[in-house]
Amino acid sequence: MAIIDVDRFIADGFVKLEAAAPREVGDAARALLWGQIGLSADDSAGWKQPVVWASDLTGVGPFGQLMRSPRLAGALDEICGPGGWTPRGALGMIPVRFPLPPVVDDRGWHIDANAAQPGGGYLCSGRPESMLLLVLLSDVGPDDAPTRIRVGSHRDAAAAMAGLAIDPFEAGPLVDAASAHRPLAYATGVPGDMYLVHPFTVHAADEHRGAEPRFMSQGPIFLAEPLTSEGTNALARAIA
Repeated sequence: MAIIDVDRFIADGFVKLEAAAPREVGDAARALLWGQIGLSADDSAGWKQPVVWASDLTGVGPFGQLMRSPRLAGALDEICGPGGWTPRGALGMIPVRFPLPPVVDDRGWHIDANAAQPGGGYLCSGRPESMLLLVLLSDVGPDDAPTRIRVGSHRDAAAAMAGLAIDPFEAGPLVDAASAHRPLAYATGVPGDMYLVHPFTVHAADEHRGAEPRFMSQGPIFLAEPLTSEGTNALARAIA
């Protein structure tokens, strides 16, 4: 039985994987992150910044349980093909968004920098080497700063950047303009839910209008080979 709707991923450029790990695993990871950032869920007086960055670079305990989820592995096999992705042990960077007015606007539409330059740094190109994985570590509703996703925008971005190798900051306005007509979806759910996002899907952060801090990791899933539109897996078929 299929784990995800691959046809939906091809059409929309992303798919939600519900209960990739049990809720209690996500809750345990969030508890560790509270300790890491030195703040408390029970003391809102200490919440001073709209965004505080945490990270998991080790993949120990509940973090490793999330990344070693059999459902996640099965979903990645369905999207990338067996052997088409590289197992990753850690969640990576985790922006914790608090229900406070934003100090700076970090909510621009973009795709991730996903192809390494030979001389160092990253660029956006027609040969991306990673896809985006969002892992929910708290309850995220429509008002809780869910990542915004432009449905079907992967096709617009791929067409706009065809033949180009450009800096991510240059790519942002380009893919924004190309996909502005697309409807929006929101990465909402509960701890343990995940979103698998095509490398070319245009997305953005959102302002927190809720009451509780939002914990969500945003890390890469590295591909075994650079993506091209001539491939046979779902990633390639989505931009063919």
